[in-house]
Amino acid sequence: MPDLVVFAVAAAAGIVSAVTGFGIGSLLTPLLALRVDLSAAVAAVAVPHVIGTGLRFLLLKARIDRSVLLSFGITSAAGGLVGALLNGWASSRWLTLLFGALLLFAAASEISGLARRMRLQGAAAWIAGAVSGLLGGLVGNQGGIRSAALIAFNLPKDVFVATATAVALFVDGARLPVYLVTQGDRMADLTRPIAIASLGVVIGTLIGSRALARIPEVWFRRILAVVLWLLGVAMIVRGLAG
Repeated sequence: MPDLVVFAVAAAAGIVSAVTGFGIGSLLTPLLALRVDLSAAVAAVAVPHVIGTGLRFLLLKARIDRSVLLSFGITSAAGGLVGALLNGWASSRWLTLLFGALLLFAAASEISGLARRMRLQGAAAWIAGAVSGLLGGLVGNQGGIRSAALIAFNLPKDVFVATATAVALFVDGARLPVYLVTQGDRMADLTRPIAIASLGVVIGTLIGSRALARIPEVWFRRILAVVLWLLGVAMIVRGLAG
């Protein structure tokens, strides 16, 4: 796989994630899955993911909603750990189809206004966090389902991205050590694309962070819905093809 392609996709992923709060795993995992099996791709992408997420956290940490982080984020990290331990099951087409359907529902809910009439509190917030983290550990796309769940908290755009980023760090902290133990040798074989992807993600994140400040609130939610819809369609196509 040409280094330039890896870099370009990683930079695009960094830009998208800086604007929506997710996108690194969603874009890079399918790319690396063209070269290695899905479980190895998920593990490899975890490295540029944690680097990009860490940078985004440093840029936005003052805007985090701590109550959402402590409820949704804790169970999301626990779900991410379980998902990472079950990573070998990630090739299940039914899991992929379910993931895609959930993303399409989230996009439709945002476009229709249903998401703005919902509010996750108490047990619902904990359950939503656990499910999003579990799917993230399994298929490497926790950002999409996490953002789909976070829509129901009705957070302002910068608070939304900041909180999603902090939750992502929780999940990465839970799953990355598992990947290093279970997939360490295979990740070592992918050192070059991992390094190139990490550089691209950093550059894209810096560019996207500037763009976020210029996006009106109403357009932010529309962009988020469109990205969720595109990701949902992509996951369903992948599942049907598998």
